[in-house]
Amino acid sequence: MMCGIAGWIDFSRDLTLERQTVEAMTGSLHRRGPDSDGVWLAPHVALGHRRLAIVDLEGGKQPMVVHPRATGAPVVLTYSGEVYNFRELRAQLTARGHRFETVSDTEVLLHAYLEWGAAFVDHLTGMFAFAIWDAGREELLLVRDRLGVKPLYYHVYDGGLLFGSEPKAVLANPLFTARTSEDKLPILFNPRLSMPWETPFTDLRQVQPGHMVRFDRAGAHETPYWRLVSREHHDDTATTATRVREILEDVVIHQLIADVPLCTLLSGGLDSSAITAMAAAHQPPGLRSFSVDFQGADDDFRATALRPERDTPFALAAAAHLGVEHTSLMLDPEALPGVVPETLLARDTPSLGQFDSSMYLLFRAIRERSTVALSGEAADEVFGGYPWFFDQDTVWGNTFPWLGNSPRLTDCLAPDVRARIRPDDDERDRYATLRARVPRLTGESGLQARMREVLYLSLQGPLVYLLDRKDRMSMAVGLEVRVPFCDHTLLEYVWNVPWKMKVADGREKSLLRAAVADLLPAEVLERRKSAYPATFSPAHAKAVRAALDAVLDDGDSPLAGLLDVPKIRELASGQGQMMTMADNLHLLLPLIEVDRWMRGYNVSLTA
Repeated sequence: MMCGIAGWIDFSRDLTLERQTVEAMTGSLHRRGPDSDGVWLAPHVALGHRRLAIVDLEGGKQPMVVHPRATGAPVVLTYSGEVYNFRELRAQLTARGHRFETVSDTEVLLHAYLEWGAAFVDHLTGMFAFAIWDAGREELLLVRDRLGVKPLYYHVYDGGLLFGSEPKAVLANPLFTARTSEDKLPILFNPRLSMPWETPFTDLRQVQPGHMVRFDRAGAHETPYWRLVSREHHDDTATTATRVREILEDVVIHQLIADVPLCTLLSGGLDSSAITAMAAAHQPPGLRSFSVDFQGADDDFRATALRPERDTPFALAAAAHLGVEHTSLMLDPEALPGVVPETLLARDTPSLGQFDSSMYLLFRAIRERSTVALSGEAADEVFGGYPWFFDQDTVWGNTFPWLGNSPRLTDCLAPDVRARIRPDDDERDRYATLRARVPRLTGESGLQARMREVLYLSLQGPLVYLLDRKDRMSMAVGLEVRVPFCDHTLLEYVWNVPWKMKVADGREKSLLRAAVADLLPAEVLERRKSAYPATFSPAHAKAVRAALDAVLDDGDSPLAGLLDVPKIRELASGQGQMMTMADNLHLLLPLIEVDRWMRGYNVSLTA
């Protein structure tokens, strides 16, 4: 179930007297869970839940409580996400003597904890973020899925902890103040630079993907429960492609489980088409699919390295071949700025401009017809699909390959600010930190070793950035988006496939193409990588330029005095050819969005 969770632990106060605040924290997440809500209070613990019902619509209400026979002390769960193997786990637990009152995955999760303790996370397959309060141990567990598909934030203070699915739940508690600092400007201007635990808010952290936070009277302790491990790969190319197909098909079958209408996001690219093909093969007839395009794109579209062509013709070709009912949702580019307040509210951090706005409008339209959607997100990071994987200067550059040849927006900071925060040093430090985490294979060298680094780095900031966008824009309208390529079993297998096998035919995602070759029409199977669509509408560009000018001309802007205005105006007047950016206005958009965020959330800036 795609939901919103919130909570408050404080060993120095009686939280049964704080119902109003806890309800405000929980209520702030109502868009994530429009179907029902619940709050559970104890002297030092308050847990809240908003529910979007997907499986067992009548059962599974939360927070859910069980009382173990051994202690009688309650164990309480508030949970967001989907555990796709809950039926298998239920059978295992039933064989071990557990009895169930619902058919929900929520109850299975609780009993798995009772059976295996904190090690129960090793048994879970899915996307999830949850909190478990064990009264007998006086301990809170915060857990996030292995790739960070579902978000979870927390703030620790002396004697207490606040948490929520989104920052707004923590912001709703008066104990937390919205602040940021100059040294966070690099991640405000480029969120993909964020470390896995980092947020733009001072003293607000994310639970890292694949990590667990324990909080008790001794404080908070965060530890990993899962990591990628590098091993020798012994399967030949044909066997590897077959194995990828088997794993992916099993993942899709498990992710089709839902008691509500389900569809797919079909761009006509290799990734989404493969998912749609497998879903169509295992769903009753009538599967629906959706894509997005822009009015006027026949005249306005401009090919770039990351978006060489439009999606619509390929999406229609894939849908016709697969026999699914497809809708290409045509958006008016001039409508995009109008929903920015909604996207900012969904995110609680600076918006991504047109990309948030168009995705929000797409998901809002889909939600009128469906409650669950399957997406092809993450295949490029797992199988190697982006242009920067194939540009040797970029691959061997001594920084994040996904930065490509783009200018750094921090170059547009005023000289005195740059001298204080040293953004170039900051970028190098971040790169070195993540590079040191790469799970290396003994004896591996040359291009294979470097591509392991490049793929690992792409699984960090860039993937988190995309998953965060997908989660926020979908949950803002009550739509659950599932991402089969984020299955950890698939990732663990493909991670160890040698790079030369991943690109066996000299192209991106050769391995995936080979695995699904019999499912797709030739024009879709052979299509080049094309990223989520951007609009090049002159009217939209004009609106962005006007918004940028308004920020630069406003002496009361939170960014006033921090920027090199002449340099920004020079960049805004050019077009630029960048591997990872649609155009120069795309590069400069964060200036508008950071200004809007700081004003809207009353965020104070410290040096």
